[in-house]
Amino acid sequence: MSCWFKPHTYGYGATPANWQGWVATAAVMAAGLAVSLLMLGWQPEAGTGPGAWRIAPRALVIFALTTGFVWLARVKTDGQWGWRWGK
Repeated sequence: MSCWFKPHTYGYGATPANWQGWVATAAVMAAGLAVSLLMLGWQPEAGTGPGAWRIAPRALVIFALTTGFVWLARVKTDGQWGWRWGK
């Protein structure tokens, strides 16, 4: 199994370790930006402010993207995730 991420030296989580990790990170960021920009133009009535009908779908899509990316990062990390204090 190829590992795309490596555990942080300090703190919790992982960081990209090779080009696949960086591509996955960039793809999730681009998808989040695209969703936000596409939903900016989505308004049932012109001139209405940002209500729950605009915020909730965007938040759900961003939550799904983030959850999927965290799952991918955990699966593709070389080693276990956990809090680290350095060497």
